[in-house]
This record gives sequence, C-alpha cells and structure tokens, in this order.
Amino acid sequence: MAKTKIMVFTEGTLIMHPGAKGHSGGLPVFRLFNYSLSVRDYKNYIPIGNCVEKLKKWVKQGAEIVYLTSRRKPKEIKMIQGILDKYEFPKGKLLHREGDENYNDVAERVIPDILIEDDCESIGGEKEMTITFVKPEIKRKIKSICVKEFGGIDHLPDDFHKL
Repeated sequence: MAKTKIMVFTEGTLIMHPGAKGHSGGLPVFRLFNYSLSVRDYKNYIPIGNCVEKLKKWVKQGAEIVYLTSRRKPKEIKMIQGILDKYEFPKGKLLHREGDENYNDVAERVIPDILIEDDCESIGGEKEMTITFVKPEIKRKIKSICVKEFGGIDHLPDDFHKL
C-alpha cells in the first residue's frame, strides 16, 4: 500500500526567520520584519512551534513528508535543507521551483495526497498560494490545508488520517 504523501511548505508554515518569533502572521508582521536582516538569514531560521514533533508523529503513522521551499538558488536551498537537518525534521525530499516553474507546477508534478501551506497573508494572500493555480483535475486529488502564516501546524490533528 502506498504511503500518504504530505507536501508541506517550509517558509511561513514550518519555519520562520528569527525576527518573527512570537508573532503570528499578517501584514503587520511583514512590514515589521520585511527589511530585517533575519528575513534573508535562511541558515538561522527556526521551527514554528512543535512542528517537528507533529511531522514525526505523522511519519510514524506511515506518512511520507515532502517539503516545498520558496528558495530557488542552490545556496539558499542548501541553507533550508540545513535547517531541516539541524532541527531533525523527518527525512523527506526538499523540492523547489525549477526554471520558470510556479509552485502549482511542483504540486502538479508531485500530486501529494495532502498539501499544507500558510495563507501567504503578508505577500498577497491566496494568489500566492500553491493550491490556487493547480489544475482543477489535479486539485480534486489533493486535500488542501491552509494554516495562518507563522501560525504553525501544532493545531492540526496528531493523527494525519483526520486531516
């Protein structure tokens, strides 16, 4: 039996720049930290809440985790992978947009069973989300879960079957 594939967006959903710690999403947070050096300090990003433990629970139940980063440059992708390794996130592929791909192209290539991403409130909302532009015939195959930007996934069920 195939594992349930859960694609989770990294920045804003699982990890955040240190300057956003203690804040929960939205335009005010974006304005406050947009020009902060910590926003581009990818190697020092931190997990949001207890997301590592949540993902580990899902993996123990048989889920396969696939990560999606907003980073495109190899050096930056490597930094995000370094954060996943440093904080012992469950093993999983770290995907990114290649060439002229958009996020929806990556989702359409992978077709996860579940896609978890934040609401992108600080950068434009729904029009910036992965699921928004996924082709309808593929979108029907994906359970989309939207969480508050920088709000984490702690509130999601420990049993991924209940997502």
